[in-house]
Order: sequence, then structure tokens, then C-alpha cells
Amino acid sequence: MLIKKTRSLCPTCGRVLDAEIVEEEGKVWLVRTCPEHGTYRGLYWSDAEMYRRFDAYERVGKGVSNHQTTTSPTGCPYDCGICENHRSTTLLANIDLTNRCNLNCDFCFANARACGFVYEPTFDQIAGMLRMLREERPTPTPAVQFSGGEPTIRDDLPEIIKKAKELGMSQVQVATNGIRIAREPDYIAQLKEAGLSTVYLHFDGITQETNTKLASDQRAIENCEKIGMGVVLVPTIIKGRNDHEAGAIIKYAAEHIKTIRGVNFQPVAFTGAASEDDVRKERITIPELAERIEEQTDGVIKKDYFYPVPCIVPICDLVEAYTGKPQISFTTHQHCGAATYVFVTEDGMVPINKMVDVDAFFESVEKMAAKLAKGGSLNKYVTLVEGVKDLYTSTRKAEQKNTTKFMKLIGQTLIMQNFEALREFHWNALFIGTMHFMDRYNYDLCRVERCCIHYATPDGRIIPFCTYNSGPVHREQVWKAFAQHPKDE
Repeated sequence: MLIKKTRSLCPTCGRVLDAEIVEEEGKVWLVRTCPEHGTYRGLYWSDAEMYRRFDAYERVGKGVSNHQTTTSPTGCPYDCGICENHRSTTLLANIDLTNRCNLNCDFCFANARACGFVYEPTFDQIAGMLRMLREERPTPTPAVQFSGGEPTIRDDLPEIIKKAKELGMSQVQVATNGIRIAREPDYIAQLKEAGLSTVYLHFDGITQETNTKLASDQRAIENCEKIGMGVVLVPTIIKGRNDHEAGAIIKYAAEHIKTIRGVNFQPVAFTGAASEDDVRKERITIPELAERIEEQTDGVIKKDYFYPVPCIVPICDLVEAYTGKPQISFTTHQHCGAATYVFVTEDGMVPINKMVDVDAFFESVEKMAAKLAKGGSLNKYVTLVEGVKDLYTSTRKAEQKNTTKFMKLIGQTLIMQNFEALREFHWNALFIGTMHFMDRYNYDLCRVERCCIHYATPDGRIIPFCTYNSGPVHREQVWKAFAQHPKDE
């Protein structure tokens, strides 16, 4: 059954092709035919029912108003940069600081050590990329993640972080394997002093079989805990390799809630020299991962508790209506990712869905935003008071103690504008998310045009994540264009 039409790539030659998203036997497939290489069917989502539930949260944004490039005859994704066809602003920007790495993993998202040359932008080039991101309109980019390669290899990382904060980045993250943080106990304190917000730690499992650097990861987490640095665990999930530990990773995070703020699962994207057999055996989709989590947490975190990223757009609309200022809006494609929260209490993990009827909550927020849009300072106050009362009706009586605390925090934030209250919320709340980045086998150009996670490049472009890593305009082209010299490692 045809669900919708889109465009995709031939996984062999990269040609842009008309494609169809179809449902067959409860699964969703992406089908396209190349005149040279024939028809290819790629698994898109393993659960058609969950696919349709997420479809209900679709939100299409307006994109940026100051584009870096214009559309060309070759079209998307060859004219990436960003052009006027892109429908989302930059929520999180990535900047590759280097392609050097102090590990040689059998699976590397960036294929870092296989390039044969060194890519390492200068401090001034990095500052230029940061300025470009902050000049994006209607909303400047609020967050940056420094990546690579391994960004902690650069000795000037503290100065780079400081520059990002000076230019107005409210969130500065480092995606790292954690080795230097583990080996040098004082190093993370230097990064925190410079302005680092969060460590995104590559963490593939809780046993030596799934995570060969487990001992190093544990030392890195301990060093972060000592100085109050928040950590997000980032496991790359590969079917048959570590998907059986998804629940255990969440439980480990809950046990270390003092410093671990979330787990952001990344189902494997086949960006390297993968075969069709590898894809068939190792592909895991968002619904399958959610099923593993439900099974492995003994039903505490259910598959149905996950919501797509754009579900929080009503909250963005509410803040915009209240402040009268443009806000960052999470208008990424509804099938790019999924997330939920659990609260870590003395009684164990309590999912937010046990406290709040999430659908009713978002409906209430939408009503508040619509009323606020009518204007008037008195109307603002009355609407917020009435709205919080309405929100309270969406809470679950079974978790009254925790729900009351949650609603108190919402009231303090919305009515009293006491954003310090959110510190308590975030400290005890554990984010559980998954973002399934695309590869040449499941590439959907509709998703590319709605991407919120972008890469900044030294030549003044902003490129969607999956185009940069899997599409025709990709990281190795950028790295080669700005390469320094052949590697001597």
C-alpha cells in the first residue's frame, strides 16, 4: 500500500530518484528504481502503526530567511548549503575540529582514520563558522557540538569552547570517546571553566563484549561527576551486537543520575563500505529499539511512551506567543527520532507518561499558545493561570506525589518565569532518545529538507547532518578541500 511519494538516492551510484514509501505486512519500506542499477527496497520503519502515530505530529517549519545557497538545476541534495527548500532552522550545529583520533574502532561513523590526510580547521576558521551560525535568521543557532575525529586531541579545545560561549552559544557540547577525560582528571575541569555544557560520551554497552573501553568510560564519568559536569551517553546500536543491552544502558544511566542526564541512542547508519548483507543483518529501526527498551526494562519504559521530536512544537509556540520573539522550533521530520523522559526517584524510574497524559498535556499547551497570541498583558497572566490549572487535569493520580512536584515546576516556570526551577527538573529527569540518521539505503529527501541538526563548514555552508555524512555533499569532500597534509601517524 502506497503511503506517500518522496525522492531518494540510488544506493549504488547516488543518483536522485523518485521513490515511494509503502506499507507491506506491517512494515514500511522505501522503494526506488535506478535505470542503471535496478530496484532497491530499503527498510524504513519496522512498525507501520507506530509510523502512522508519529505522522500525526508532523510540523513543517518556515526555514531560515538568510540562505547560504540557492537551488541549482541539480537540485536537492546537491545544492546543500542551506537553500530556500530547507524547512527548518539549525537547532544543533556540529563542527568537526579534526579527523585525527586516538582510537581505531571497527565501526566509525566519520571513517576518521581511513582518510590518509589531516583535516583540522584553524581557530579563526572555527570562529568564522560559529559567527555564521549565530547570524542565522530568524533565530540564531543556540547550540553547538564539537566533533571529529576526536575533538579532545586539539590542545586549543578550551579556547574554542570559550569562543563559542562568547559568541552567544547557550549550549556547548563535545562529542568524545572520553579517553582524555578519563586519563587526565583535571582536564574536564578546564573544559567546564571554559564554558562546556555537556559531554556526549560514546558508550556502546555495559560489558566488555559490547564496550571495549568500558573501564575508561567509567573513569571519565567519575571525573565528570566530581566537578558537576553533565554527561549524555551515546550508544551506536547495531542489531546482533549490542541491542540486547539497551535497557541495561538506561539502568546504568539511572544509577548515575547525578551526572548522566540522558541516553541518546543512535541506530547504526551504514555510512562506510557496508554490503547489502550487512544492512539486512544489522539494521535496527526506531520501533525495534523501542521494543528492546520495553522488554529490557521489564515494561517500565513502554514503546508507546516514545514521541517524535516535533511533538514539542506547541511548547515552542507557547513561549513565542508569551515573549513575542521568534523561538527555535523543533520542526524536524517526525520519523527522524523519538524521545521520552523518566524521573529517577527513591522508588526507581518513573516515566513521565505515568505522571502526565502527554497527549492531553500538549493539547492544553496548544490552547494556551492560541489564547496568548490574542495579546494583552492581563490576558497573558490570566491565560497562564488558567492554563496551568488545565495542565493539572492531564496529570495521573497514580503518581500524585511526583506529579505535584512536576506541576509545581511548570507553574514556577510559566507563571513566575523562574527558570532556575528547571534545574531541579533536569537534575532528576533522565532523557531517553533515539535519532536514526540516514544512509544511502534509507535516504529520504523529505527528511533532509526538514533536518534540524546541521554541520557548519569552513567554506561558509550549513549542511544537513545526513547529507554531510551519507549524501552527495559529504564530509570527506569538505575534509579534502581543507586538508593540511598527509597523515604521519
